[in-house]
Amino acid sequence: MSDDIPFNRDFDPRPGAVQEVAAGVRRILAPNPSPFTFRGTNTYLVGHGEVAVIDPGPDDPDHLAAIERAVAGERVTAVIVTHTHRDHSPLAGPLASAHGATTYGFGPHRPARQPLPGEEARLDASNDSAFRPDVALADGAGIEGEGWQLTAVHTPGHTSNHISLALDGTGLLFSGDHVMGWSTTIVAPPDGRMADFMASLDRLADRDETLYLPGHGAPIPDPRRFVRLLALHRRQREASILKRLEEGDRRIPEIVAAIYKGLDPRLTSAAGLSVLAHIEDLMERGAVVAADGCGLSAVYRPA
Repeated sequence: MSDDIPFNRDFDPRPGAVQEVAAGVRRILAPNPSPFTFRGTNTYLVGHGEVAVIDPGPDDPDHLAAIERAVAGERVTAVIVTHTHRDHSPLAGPLASAHGATTYGFGPHRPARQPLPGEEARLDASNDSAFRPDVALADGAGIEGEGWQLTAVHTPGHTSNHISLALDGTGLLFSGDHVMGWSTTIVAPPDGRMADFMASLDRLADRDETLYLPGHGAPIPDPRRFVRLLALHRRQREASILKRLEEGDRRIPEIVAAIYKGLDPRLTSAAGLSVLAHIEDLMERGAVVAADGCGLSAVYRPA
């Protein structure tokens, strides 16, 4: 199914190098490649002279030094976080303190639902619970600088506090981890919620941006078509999960083995969480039930 999405994995910039990716927008790749971050986290610098930094990245001194070299002689006035995962937000505080800048984000980290027993450790490993923005960006709120203006677009799903950022008057959208051109986005409960993710995709599909600059990977041209294909892929994945349940699969590992052929073994746990996200959505809609509660080890069946 994902083969129908025009993913672009031809992306291999040098970490720390500054590249202009659009008029007035520079990108610096953080040195944190992994099966979940692709080549690493993209940090964006918006403007010249007076600069906004979007997703300053992981707690890495080399990456912080690369950002500082890039903005030498300029004023950093805003440090903006699309969401509070540890590959995006930890440098926000140090960078803002060094420049007297204001930090922005939708709000502190919070799960989309109450964590189940055993889920807290995984959340602690991936979430930046220390980040508290100086200014909480409501949906539609703006940030202005010399020659640029950004508008927050609340796009929950990957996390409940995820925002995208439209660069007004340019057709550009910084899509964070909500839409990436190299892979589908992980929606992992209790951090993420599939119903929110799908609603956010629908919202973006109705907007008129012409280029997305994601948190990982290359820019995404023709983004409205791309977003619609992502939504179609998720609906097809949901149908596959329901089919497996109707044919007798009852546990998430069985479903993962059946529908994720050729999966990188390092991504098996993420695939299980994605299936759980779909099942939780199906349970909310009354299509699936569980005899012993929800979670990765629960037993499910069609309603």
